[in-house]
Parts: sequence; structure tokens; C-alpha cells
Amino acid sequence: MGAQKSIHAGKAKIDVNVDLTHKLCASLMLTPFRSTGSPFSLIIGSLYIKHPNLFGGSEKLDLSWDKGLYDSNILVAYRRPRPEWLSQQSFVIQHSISPEIGIHGVPMENFSRSGSGGVNLSRLSVGLDLNEPASSKWSSATSIKFEHVGPVNDDGRSISRDIDGFPVTCSGNSHDSMVVLRQESRFAKANDCSFSRLSLQIEQGIPVLSKWLIFNRFKFIASKGVKLGPAFLLTSLTGGSIVGDMAPYQAFAIGGLGTVRGYGEGAVGCGRSCLIANSELTFPLNMFEGAVFLDCGTDLGSGHHVPGNPGLRQGKPGSGIGLGYGLRFKSQFGHFQVDYAINAFQQKTVYFGISNLAS
Repeated sequence: MGAQKSIHAGKAKIDVNVDLTHKLCASLMLTPFRSTGSPFSLIIGSLYIKHPNLFGGSEKLDLSWDKGLYDSNILVAYRRPRPEWLSQQSFVIQHSISPEIGIHGVPMENFSRSGSGGVNLSRLSVGLDLNEPASSKWSSATSIKFEHVGPVNDDGRSISRDIDGFPVTCSGNSHDSMVVLRQESRFAKANDCSFSRLSLQIEQGIPVLSKWLIFNRFKFIASKGVKLGPAFLLTSLTGGSIVGDMAPYQAFAIGGLGTVRGYGEGAVGCGRSCLIANSELTFPLNMFEGAVFLDCGTDLGSGHHVPGNPGLRQGKPGSGIGLGYGLRFKSQFGHFQVDYAINAFQQKTVYFGISNLAS
């Protein structure tokens, strides 16, 4: 649901897009039937402005702003034209504020949902994005950015400790600073009956100053899809680990719609390492598409290595399994999804998802 407008400025045409989307991706509890939050918390307003010829030399300027009730994200990107065989460079400035529920959230209702832990992250990053020319199956992207991360409470005031008095930054102060070099390589191969994908991500904290964070964070995502007659089986394996300096907000959060369904965001655990396996079988059901799924995840016993031990302090189990079934429906108005999941504590959760809404 939105509006689009093109504005002519000289020889250039500026595209403006305003979008207001009701993202129903939160879970609704059964017995009793209740929502995990205010309905207004699910509304995201978006503003996109694109200038395709900023200085008359095909320079591109993109500005986007996403604003919800509790979070916001502002992104400004400037790109200069380069030959296709060279890396495409973008100068990027980004500022975001979001609740840190995955790490500091409080598990509730038998770990099926997570409440606010009173910690939010304000993150400012400035730097360069480099996209390498893609080959037939491989593509890669590299970035180097300065990041300034400052935790704030629900009132927007800077904090250095959580509600239990434990530090929420690596430095112990009200903010952390770092220069981060990121590199991601992606592989994709597909045919009429199957596909394979692999993503390898590495982040390296560069010690420009002695007080800045020095770390190495690695993450991989491998997925495989196979057509089985009229059905389709999708499996994926995600893992990662971090060594060196670490703040709690850098931990791997496990639990929720994107990792282990049936649990609240980060309610399974948070650790220096993680391993998550997902499998889903979809099959046609007249106008709909049915699905059965199995998710499982673990912090590999690394929860107590996170500074302040937020996961174990909240009683998170460190490993969990969720299974269930669902329905999918695609239309010209958007993609609709309903999932019914149950976790290891026999707590039932229904997820409603709406995406790709028509403007």
C-alpha cells in the first residue's frame, strides 16, 4: 500500500515512493488468543527517494527511511558509474535504532515469545560497499565501514548496563567504536528440478585504535531445494562463530520466525557460536500450498562465553526444536502465510505473515 511520484528536476527524473505496510509477521498466542504486542508495532512506514543523475554524469543517489513504532532505519547511498568489469562502489551512510530483543529479551509463555529487556541499539555506520562483477555461479561483495554502536533504553537515553547491572558494550562505556571489513561470497546453481545456494560471510574488526574492537566473525548459510513430484523439499543449515573482542549484541540469537519457529525471538539462546537446521516440505492444495516443517537450533554450549551471560541469566535452554504445519497463498495483492508451530515445551504458536503487498 503506497504511492509513487516522479519529479522532473532539469534533465533528471527523481523517483519518490511512499509505502505504508502492515507487516503481520509477529506471533499470535493460542489459549488464550493474544497478540505479542500492539497492532501499531507491526506497521512500517517507508520512504524511498532515487535520483538517477545527480551531477549530470549518471551518478545515483538513493535515500530510504523505514520507520516503525519501536525501530527506524535511514540509509543514504551514492554511486558513481563504472565499467561493468570493475567493482561497483557505493558510499553509504546508515543509522538505525532497533530493540535488542534477540539477546536481552525476556522469554515468556514457555519460551514461545520474548518481552523487551529494556535494551535498544543505536548504530551509525559510514563507509564503502564494493560489489564484484558476478560470474555464472559466484558473486561477492566487500565493505569497509566505521561503526559507532550505542545502547539506549526504552526512553532513548544512553546506557552502559542492562537491568541486571551487566555491561551491554565491550568497552563497558556507553558506546563501542570499530572499523569492520566485511566480505561475502555467494554461490547459486539451479535447474528445473533443484537448486543449491551457499553464502559465506566474514567480518573482521580492524584495530585502527587500541580501544576499538578486534574480532573475527564467521557465518555460513547452505540451502538445498529438491522437487519431489508435485512437492518441494527445502533444507538449510546455518552456522557461525565469533572470536576476539565481543559485545553482547554481537552474539548469535537463536529462536523466532527466521531460525526456530515455536520460540520467541532469541528465546532458544544466544552464544558465540550457533548451528541451525531447517527443513520444509511444501505441496499443492487446490488454490493453496500446504507445508510441514521442522526447525532446530543450538548455541553449541557457547552461551556462557557471551559477556554478561544474558542467555543463561534469562534461563534460555541453549537448544530447541520446533515443528508444525502451515498454508501459503500467493495472489496479485501479496503473499500470505500462516504457520502453526509447537516447541519442545508443548507451547503452540500461530504466525501470520503478509509480504510483497501490492502498491
